[in-house]
Amino acid sequence: MTLVDRLAALPELAGVPREQLQWLLEHAEHRRADGGTTFHASGQDVMGLYLLISGRLSVRVDQHGVTREVREVTPGRFTGLLPYSRMASSPRGYVVADGPIEYLWMAQEHVRELTRRCYEITELCVHEMLERVRTFKAEDKQQEKMAALGRLSAGLAHELNNPASAAARASRELDAARAEVVAASRALGAARLEGETLRTLESLEAAARRTPGASLTSMDRADLEDRIREWLVRHGTDADLAYPLAGSGLTIADLEAATPALAGARLALVLKSVAADAALRGLTADLVSAAGRIHALVAAVKKHTHMDRAPTPEPIHLEEHLGDTVALMTSKAALKGLSLELSVEPGLPPVEGTVVDLNQVWLHLIDNAIDAGTESGRIVVDAARDGECVVVRVTDDGPGIPAGDQERVFEPFFTTKDVGQGRGLGLDIVRTVVRSHRGAVDVTSRPGRTEFRVVLPALGSGAET
Repeated sequence: MTLVDRLAALPELAGVPREQLQWLLEHAEHRRADGGTTFHASGQDVMGLYLLISGRLSVRVDQHGVTREVREVTPGRFTGLLPYSRMASSPRGYVVADGPIEYLWMAQEHVRELTRRCYEITELCVHEMLERVRTFKAEDKQQEKMAALGRLSAGLAHELNNPASAAARASRELDAARAEVVAASRALGAARLEGETLRTLESLEAAARRTPGASLTSMDRADLEDRIREWLVRHGTDADLAYPLAGSGLTIADLEAATPALAGARLALVLKSVAADAALRGLTADLVSAAGRIHALVAAVKKHTHMDRAPTPEPIHLEEHLGDTVALMTSKAALKGLSLELSVEPGLPPVEGTVVDLNQVWLHLIDNAIDAGTESGRIVVDAARDGECVVVRVTDDGPGIPAGDQERVFEPFFTTKDVGQGRGLGLDIVRTVVRSHRGAVDVTSRPGRTEFRVVLPALGSGAET
C-alpha cells in the first residue's frame, strides 16, 4: 500500500480529496520517532506542522510536580504549528510519543500555501486548533478553580480550628466537671438539706440557669468574677469558686439573698454544688456552640459548592449564597486585619443561574479584594435592586488599580499580583460566568476605593444587560 493510500484509509482523513493528500506528501517529510521523543516542549519554538500516521502522541502538562495528560493526538490528526494559529512557541506543556510513531512534518514556509491549496486539510487543522484552545482553556479554568478551592480551604481550616479547639478543650474537661458534680451531689445528700436551706439551693440553681454568664462581655464577666471572689473571701468560702459562679451568671444580689438561710459549711456545700453544675453546663454549652459552628461552616461549604446537586439553572436568592461566601472568607480577611461586611436589600428578587458558577464569581471578587486590602481595611459586599436588575458590588478601600490596568484586568492571564501569586484567570472566569448569565461586570478604581460591579437580570424581568 502506498503512503497516500495509507493516509486515505485513516478515518480522520476520510473526507480529504486524494489530490490534497498527494500535495501534502510532496511538501512534507516522512519521518519516524521512538517512544519518549518530545516535540515542542514548553517555551520552545513550534517548528512546523505534524500529521500523525501511526502511533500515539500525548499532550502533557507539569504542574506542582505532577505530570498530567490533557489531550491525545491519534493517527490522522494534526498538531504543531496549525494554520491561522498565532502560537509561535508552546506556552505550557509538551508533546511526547507514547511509543514508536510515524508522521509527516511540514516546514513553516509551506503552511501558508497549504491554506490556499488544500481546503479540507485546512478545515481539519482549524478544527484541531479550536479543540486545542478549548482543551487548554478548560484546563486553565479547572486549575484556577482548584487554586480558588485551595484558598478557600486554607481559610476554612483556620475558621474550623477555633470551634474544633473549643470542642477538644471542653471534651477534655468534661469528665472532671462530671466528677465535681457527682462529688457535690453526694456531699449535699449527706448533708440532708431540707426546708429553707433546700429552697435556697433551688433558687440559686434557678438563678444560675436564668442568667447565663455567656451573655456577659469579657470585661463585665471579669468585673463580676472579682466582686464574687471578694464576697467569697468575706464569707470564708473557697475563692476558686468565683470563676464558675461568674460563668453561671449569678450576681452578688443572688448570693446576698441566699446567705440568711446558709451559713458556714452549708454555704460552702451549696455554692460548690451550684459552681459544679454551672461548670458542667458551661462545658456542654461550649460543645454545642462549637458543634453548631462546625456544622454551619460545613453547610456553607456544601451550599457554596453545590457538591450534592447537578449544576443546572435555578432561581437563586443571593442573600443566602453571598452570606455563605462571606462566612467562608471572613477568616482570611481577619488574618489580614480586614473587616468583611455584607449588606443585602430586604426583599431582593432572585436571579436565575447556576449556583456553583455564581458562587465562583463572589469567591473570586472577595478573594481579590482581600488580597488588595491593607491592614485595618474594610471590604463591603452589598446587593440591591436596580430597576429590572440585581446589582452586587464588592468594594475595598485598598490602594486601587492603576488606570492603565483597569481595562485589562478581565483579560486572561493578566495579573497585577507578584509572580506565583496569581494565574490571571480569576477575573476572566468572573466575566465569562456573568456573561453566561446575561449579565455584565465592570470595575471602577481610585486610591482608597475599588468597586467591582456585577449586574444580573432579576428573575422574570426579561432584562438584558
